[in-house]
Amino acid sequence: METIHKRKIEDEMKQAYLDYSMSVIVGRALPDVKDGLKPVHRRTLYAMNEIGLQYNKTFKKSARIVGEILGKYHAHGDTAVYDALVRLAQSFSLRYPLVHGQGNFGSVDGDKQAAMRYTEAKLAKISNEILTDINKETVDFVPNFDGSLKEPTVLPAKLPNLLLNGSTGIAVGMATNIPPHNLTEINNAILHLIDNPNCEIRELLEHVQGPDFPTGGIICGRAGIRAAYTTGRGKVRVRAKTHTETKKEKESIIITEIPYMVNKSSMIEAIANLVREKRVEGISDIRDESDRTGMRVVIMLKRGFDSTLILNQLYKYTQMQTTFGIIQLALVENQPRVMHLKEILEHYIEHRKDVITRRTEFDKRKAKEKAHILEGLLVALAEIDEVVKGIKASNSVEEAREFLMNNYSLTLIQAQAILDMKLQKLTSLETEKINKDYKELIDLIEELDSILNSQERILDIIREDIKELTDKYGDERRTQITEMEEEIDIEDLIPEEDVVITISTSGYVKRVPLTEYKIQKRGGTGIIGTGTKEEDVVENLFVTNTHNYILCFSNKGQVHWLKAYQIPESGRYAKGKAIVNLLPLGKEERITAFIPIKEFNENQFLVMATKNGLVKKTALKAYSRPRKGGIVGIKLRETDELITVKLTEGWNKLLVASTNGNAVRFEEGNVREVGRASMGVRGIKLSKGDRVVGMELEKTDACLLTVTENGYGKRTDIKEYRLITRGGKGVINIKTSERNGKVVGIKTVEETDEALLISQQGKIIRIPASGISKIGRNTQGVRIMRLGSDDKVTKLAKIENDDEEEEEENERDNKWKARKVFFYYYRSIRYGKEIWK
Repeated sequence: METIHKRKIEDEMKQAYLDYSMSVIVGRALPDVKDGLKPVHRRTLYAMNEIGLQYNKTFKKSARIVGEILGKYHAHGDTAVYDALVRLAQSFSLRYPLVHGQGNFGSVDGDKQAAMRYTEAKLAKISNEILTDINKETVDFVPNFDGSLKEPTVLPAKLPNLLLNGSTGIAVGMATNIPPHNLTEINNAILHLIDNPNCEIRELLEHVQGPDFPTGGIICGRAGIRAAYTTGRGKVRVRAKTHTETKKEKESIIITEIPYMVNKSSMIEAIANLVREKRVEGISDIRDESDRTGMRVVIMLKRGFDSTLILNQLYKYTQMQTTFGIIQLALVENQPRVMHLKEILEHYIEHRKDVITRRTEFDKRKAKEKAHILEGLLVALAEIDEVVKGIKASNSVEEAREFLMNNYSLTLIQAQAILDMKLQKLTSLETEKINKDYKELIDLIEELDSILNSQERILDIIREDIKELTDKYGDERRTQITEMEEEIDIEDLIPEEDVVITISTSGYVKRVPLTEYKIQKRGGTGIIGTGTKEEDVVENLFVTNTHNYILCFSNKGQVHWLKAYQIPESGRYAKGKAIVNLLPLGKEERITAFIPIKEFNENQFLVMATKNGLVKKTALKAYSRPRKGGIVGIKLRETDELITVKLTEGWNKLLVASTNGNAVRFEEGNVREVGRASMGVRGIKLSKGDRVVGMELEKTDACLLTVTENGYGKRTDIKEYRLITRGGKGVINIKTSERNGKVVGIKTVEETDEALLISQQGKIIRIPASGISKIGRNTQGVRIMRLGSDDKVTKLAKIENDDEEEEEENERDNKWKARKVFFYYYRSIRYGKEIWK
């Protein structure tokens, strides 16, 4: 007879609901902090690994894989399993896809995947890093749903997968929404945490910029990122990446990247509905020109409409701008917890320490077992004649085994190994090999013991694994992060200092403190100023302050807007960061001029010079409101390029120089003020093959410094260049002989100024201007920088020093000389040696 227990229905419902809730939380909806996987994803990867679907093997039908998972590990319906498999293969869903799919696995337009009977799949190469050492008892196994097989509770996960690919899930009463991140940034944060276990979260934020979505886009502001990483919860605003194109005086907005998890087709349809309902006016046509090479949605505007205004309306009313709510919730020992960034990384490190410890113990046990067998074989080989004689005299295998165990003190395993030994092992070569293998095993066991007895050795292994993963799978960020206007607190944290900004021909930009470059005398060989590749040379160099605004002028005549601190700081030997990650540059577009300013003064002007000798003057105020994709700074002919830009007061004298050594000096008043999108007027008349190399403003008591590509140069009094009307050929500035080569740069310098020369191979020399000879105009100059046989000077920059700084430097030099004199005097008294001289 069954016993019936009376219970209140509310108590029974409460208990049943709690059981159901925990089942959903642990068994379905939430990822584990150790491997970052939900049960269905973990079972998918494990099942594919068990049936041999590694990245270097052939594909198998998805239906075959789903059947394997469904029948052995995850009895929750084939649709759920196949959807999980598809998500693991989608490059627009996962930052680092774990499955390599073949066939239709859906698209960013919301197209559904093909039926499982049509698609094929296998593990991606990066999945090996999650499954590695799974067969070395590194993780716990539990019975599957029917108790017939074992499955892992977590995977070894060499990768910090929870942060790399993120996770989204809705459980009962809670939800998780962890964004994907960049592998290089997360790995750098892990290395920092291993080296500094007591570090603060803000130190980790120096390595992890923020989420890095597979679909790219732009994150607006860092406040939500900081909140998420410090509290576990935060919101980030993600925008589509756009730029503008002009054709026949009509602008078009081009969308190249969209926010994460946004359906592109639905977004385009929403834009069309806004136009149809006249909530957004000024759009004439919408075209989706996306193909296999990338996304391109063209929004054509009617003539006279402002693209910035329309873009802001689209951000407000469509999914071109979305909010991603970050909830960093995951299972910690089967308990759901909301964690900040440091906690997640700490759990990952602890998991890896446990995996490496268990793997080492497994390897040690296997090595001991093999060494135990080899010890028995060595005993038998030492007495081989007696052993063979005894075995031959035995009537059965059991009797032979007993003979070996009793006469040679061998274990059952050793005795059986001797009986299983092939006759070829009796050769002297094989005997020597067994001895060698035994010694190697003993050394291996000692090495494994040292690892098990040292936490630092285990951490060293984790460091090596992380560096290896970065080298194999590290890549550039896809999602750009911009500062919002209201986020002024980050600027308050940036110290004001002079910095050197360099940009190479390949488009890499970096910021280096000016103090990194020491002063050298004329004729020095310089120091390494930047890391370059053989095919890359440093092309632009500029000195400014971290808090200055920078107007970035490209060779195509476009203007972009940055603050100096937004350019990443790097060491002298670093290559820097691609400028395309900071500015929306077009094809074959590069930055040729940086203008640092604190405010847009109405009484100031920008004067520009082009390669073909044109000069243009426009009010600075006209450039005070740049757009997202840049604005037109100067209208150029097809064969022309913008060379340089100067900030003027409206009454300066200008000096324009060419590569062939000519220069023309004229009044700024000869150049009339024109609009921002105008072309300008002729500044210098060039001969065939000549081009403008630079333009300088005249200063009182200043000289013109001219440098040639072979490292020669000179200073010349500007008054030696006669004042003429713009548009003439000018006078000889420097002789461009075979010794000198072509002119690469000009600068107006004073006695207190310094010059920076940068060579094709990335060397930089910093010298005082006073150390360069001051000679006549029509001369060849002197050697300034000694170059290798295959090196050329590519750029010249000027450093302005005030008198106060020079006095402080002289005071430091005098103190050093005084200490040196005292040292020699002390030595002469103590040792009686005449070293005073």
